[in-house]
Amino acid sequence: MNIANQTKWASRAQEAFNSLLQNYWNHHLNMFNNHYPNPDNRSNITFHYWWYAHAIDSLVDAYNRTNDEEMISLIEKEYNGLLFRNGGQPTNLLYDDMEWLALALLRAYQATSNETYLKDVHILWDDIKTGWNDQMGGGIAWHKEQLGYKNTPANGPAIILAARLYKEFGNEADLKFTKKLFTWLDDHLVDKETGFVMDGINRLGDGKIDTDWEFTYCQGVYVGGAVELYRMTHENQYLEKALKTAHFAIEKLHDKTHNVLKSEGNGDGGLFKGIMIRYFTELIATAPEKTEAILTYLKMNAETLWQHGTNTDKMIFNHLWSEQPDLPEGIDLSIQLSGVFLFECLASLERSK
Repeated sequence: MNIANQTKWASRAQEAFNSLLQNYWNHHLNMFNNHYPNPDNRSNITFHYWWYAHAIDSLVDAYNRTNDEEMISLIEKEYNGLLFRNGGQPTNLLYDDMEWLALALLRAYQATSNETYLKDVHILWDDIKTGWNDQMGGGIAWHKEQLGYKNTPANGPAIILAARLYKEFGNEADLKFTKKLFTWLDDHLVDKETGFVMDGINRLGDGKIDTDWEFTYCQGVYVGGAVELYRMTHENQYLEKALKTAHFAIEKLHDKTHNVLKSEGNGDGGLFKGIMIRYFTELIATAPEKTEAILTYLKMNAETLWQHGTNTDKMIFNHLWSEQPDLPEGIDLSIQLSGVFLFECLASLERSK
């Protein structure tokens, strides 16, 4: 695609996405590699189910921005690769992972009308709903073999998914479950004074909350769930909760030394900021007049990443958005995806003006 005539954020999103394809796509496996560089295919020994779900999201983002038909083929290839490595079935032991895949497949279905994606969304959703139990007062468990451990990663995306399924198909049971999930999360893992969202409760079987686990991911999915409920109900309480959490999260999770959103390292943590940004973007799109400061903050991070946290030869991003990546050591797919999401989200806001 010619990027010369594109607007600023669309142009940068295209460059970021081009790098993702050029440096991470594996033409033998027909899916993304876990790492750049990838000597002898060693990076792909580990199966990162939930990374691949977000990789599908990156392809849907690119398709929505460009209408490039090649993306339809790549979505199918990436998903088939995930299924093959997962034993041919979409489900697994982790409820949060399944939620991410269901969200990505629902978006893929909406973009492509491929009924296979929708069929698997329903398979996943039926399985996900079995994760709700009464331990810790309710909520969806994190893992099928640890049913008493409840956390934001297993409940926040489920709220978003339930709401979107209700919007798509109008099943009142999904609306009811959306509200039930949000109430549990809001009551158990959100600080009422600040709106800050904690990670989980009862991880060690002691009923305690992991108050020292402070992740961008958790803020993002809570905000995303609140925004979906506001869109469905038009009840201001949900919008106010989303705004409160988002504004406090930006203050609390800002790295003052480097003047960017904090790094959460390699591996799974590399995806956390991308998740927060995706759902903060939904908030900005829903209430632009109340989110000028949030938009300004995202743009500041994007400028810093573009100017200081990117290897310009390869267009590869660092997990710390103010510092150059160490390319000989390499960069995980999770980190690159977060950078791509940042630019895609700003491009989407640019288009919606």
